Amino acid sequence: MTAPEDLTVANFGPLLSLVGTWEGHGGVDFSYHHEEGETGDTSYFERVTFSTFGPVDNGNQHLYGLDYRMAAWRSDELDQDPFHTEIGYWLFDPDAKQIMRCFMVPRGTVVIAGGDCEADATSFNMSAELGSTTYGILQNKYLADNASTVEYTLSITIGDDEWSYEEDSVLKMSIQDDLLHHTDRNTLKRVAD
Repeated sequence: MTAPEDLTVANFGPLLSLVGTWEGHGGVDFSYHHEEGETGDTSYFERVTFSTFGPVDNGNQHLYGLDYRMAAWRSDELDQDPFHTEIGYWLFDPDAKQIMRCFMVPRGTVVIAGGDCEADATSFNMSAELGSTTYGILQNKYLADNASTVEYTLSITIGDDEWSYEEDSVLKMSIQDDLLHHTDRNTLKRVAD
């Protein structure tokens, strides 16, 4: 549990603005659709919840973070189970001015993405690469052989009671020679603190 005196921009950086529950109805996912055998867009609704924790001390490093849960439903399937979920952490290291996102998706992929970030930033970027020992990507054997994520990038912009993202998961797929840019973007509005 985070003590109230720790809930400052100096500790959490831009993550402090993300605390709460958010929803976005205008998501667009560009990906390969196995049923059609081609790429295309899917519109989606998304709900994300962020809760504070920290500090977490790694020796002299002090991290402040958000525990997060995310679920997305295709716009025409809101009464069904989500087609995508994530769990993980967003972290800020105020001394090193590093921002990180650590998450897992139930397909069997784990990503730790990171980047430079000032505490008062309203936009920032994170990235990860397959094989990196710091900001990297792990995946199960099937995905490594058939749809390997080789690079991940994320751009965030925070406004008043809304935030937007654009992310790109670059895939090396066994069914094609060219890399596939699986992209997602959405703008989310605060629905609860």
